[in-house]
Amino acid sequence: MATVLSLSGSPSATSRTARLLRHLDARLTAQGHQVVPLDVRTLPATALLGADFSHPAIVRAKALVEQADGLVVGTPVYKAAYSGLLKSLLDLLPQYALAGKTVLPLATGGTTAHVLAIDYALRPVLSSMGAAHIVQGWFTLDKDITVEPDGGVSVAAGAAEALEQVVDQFSAALGHTTVLAAAS
Repeated sequence: MATVLSLSGSPSATSRTARLLRHLDARLTAQGHQVVPLDVRTLPATALLGADFSHPAIVRAKALVEQADGLVVGTPVYKAAYSGLLKSLLDLLPQYALAGKTVLPLATGGTTAHVLAIDYALRPVLSSMGAAHIVQGWFTLDKDITVEPDGGVSVAAGAAEALEQVVDQFSAALGHTTVLAAAS
């Protein structure tokens, strides 16, 4: 089916955001998509913050975005906005790096006061980068994500159902985008 870049903008090595993305990656893989995970925190800080467009890790990240049919963009919410780490990478991508791509924005945070961060902070940036279709995003409370002893996650029932629904909508949109691309 489609190639999906699963992009985590969390700076934490023990991130609930990244673990949630890997959990959702499994659902997309089971639906037949090829999922490529990328944790922005693994990219060299000097390259990100120094805007080193020619650094091999940045060139590779740009290539992953270019090769993807769709992106799942996950971020923790800090001070009512997406992470600065995610912003650092997005700033290094070409202006229309998301042209023709389907995007699923996801966010995690400690309070429902940050629910609108997806629509008022993240979605406008993704749109300005030319995303063909930004599906309905989802905000998940930290308390609804439990890290299991094996490193996996379990998600509270209500949040899990909502996440499955947005992931399935994203998957369906990828299929539609692929059909349109093939018909052109």
